[in-house]
Amino acid sequence: MKAVVYEKPFSVTVRDVDDPRIQHPNDVLVRVTSTAICGSDLHMYEGRTAAESGIVFGHENLGIVEEIGAGVTSLSKGDRVVMPFNVACGFCKNCLAGKTGFCLTVNPGFAGGAYGYVAMGPYTGGQAELLRVPFADFNCLKLPPGEEFETDFVLLADIFPTGYHGCELAQVSPGESVAVFGAGPVGLMAAYSALLRGAAKVFSVDRVPERLAKAEQIGAIPIDFTKGDPAAQIKEQTGGEGTDKGVDAVGYQAQAHDASHEEPAIVLNALVETVRPTGMHGVPGLYVPSDPGGPDEHAKHGQLLVSIGRMFEKGQRMGTGQCNVKQYNRQLRDLIIAGRAKPSFVVSHELPLEDAPRAYEKFDQRIEGYTKVVLHPGHALAA
Repeated sequence: MKAVVYEKPFSVTVRDVDDPRIQHPNDVLVRVTSTAICGSDLHMYEGRTAAESGIVFGHENLGIVEEIGAGVTSLSKGDRVVMPFNVACGFCKNCLAGKTGFCLTVNPGFAGGAYGYVAMGPYTGGQAELLRVPFADFNCLKLPPGEEFETDFVLLADIFPTGYHGCELAQVSPGESVAVFGAGPVGLMAAYSALLRGAAKVFSVDRVPERLAKAEQIGAIPIDFTKGDPAAQIKEQTGGEGTDKGVDAVGYQAQAHDASHEEPAIVLNALVETVRPTGMHGVPGLYVPSDPGGPDEHAKHGQLLVSIGRMFEKGQRMGTGQCNVKQYNRQLRDLIIAGRAKPSFVVSHELPLEDAPRAYEKFDQRIEGYTKVVLHPGHALAA
């Protein structure tokens, strides 16, 4: 089959790899119709992880069930399904508690597994024509047949639930004010989710004009951090108090306010200043224990200088960690079907799988309006 394969930093190629096969009675094979490029993929693409040459990327996957293991009971050939980026067993202590992002079964020695991601287990990614899905009864979410809502539904694999998770970690409630740092796909989904949850005022902090325009389009207040300290800008618009809640949708590759270099802790520290005393932070933005490209020795080992004293002084609380997609994807699917949510507003480009190398390059450079790319293997649905 054709698949997107990592070669070296800033280089991916589309080439033939072995087809996946049923390895366990609980597996299914899915013919992928839509698979998205995620900002998290860019960390590997840029060489900022321990990813090795040959890994097949892709953890945001949707398609049609093509082959079924003998132990699968709830799925049939021809079902249209979307898979959480988390690979989970459904029966370990964490899965039973709903913490499917931290499954204790699928990746021995580590809490959590994922498709096509470094250190997240032996699961080939779905930026390919076929995908093996383990524990398929648990991991596949059924969708209405056909092609309707295709680019909305593929976002249920990761960024829509992850943005919503950021708001859940911060316990965003109706009538509150929220500052979301980062207006990339996850940041836009966090701002969108805050509005869906009834927030009265949502600020979206970024520096890329196209991203800030998207945020304003959905009703958020754009804050360009290159034009001044974002905490100060937001406090000016909240009577000097700051916001009730904050979400970090940036992570460890955060940029300094003049965008000249990286400052890995700058968003965390900006949130401490932006959010009012006794407020809460949600941090779905990715932080890693090892960053080969970190700007200093501490950052290379995931050790950041965070203003914990100031956070303590303000009595703030923080929730962190990757999203447990299954906590949210069913309800968010039904919001899409009911016409109450349309997350595909973030999708800027739909391309055939063969265009992945060009798409990675432009998405990484944040140029030509590349805000979110959906690839369609076999050219299905490509526009």
